[in-house]
Amino acid sequence: MNLPPEVTPRAFARLAEIGAAAEGKALRVAVEGGGCSGFQYEIALDAPNDDDLVLTGEGQTVVVDSVSLPFLANAVIDFTEELIGARFVIENPNATSSCGCGTSFSM
Repeated sequence: MNLPPEVTPRAFARLAEIGAAAEGKALRVAVEGGGCSGFQYEIALDAPNDDDLVLTGEGQTVVVDSVSLPFLANAVIDFTEELIGARFVIENPNATSSCGCGTSFSM
């Protein structure tokens, strides 16, 4: 069964820290063709569109466009802090392989 992506409390908390909602912005998570594995994630602060799937928590918003939604079914959008840096990450059960960069994947 395909469910919409889930956003972790840690990801919503990070959006709150950077003040996204205060600026009228949402975290946009999209999938585009390209990258070294065929598809790549695009993650940016952006204004929501009328046809976006809107996920909310802690006063923050994450949006996914309708074209990207099937690629992100059952995925988890999280935020991680590691020695190499902090970033939003996608745990995608639909990806059959991914690149070492963490933003490129294949299905």
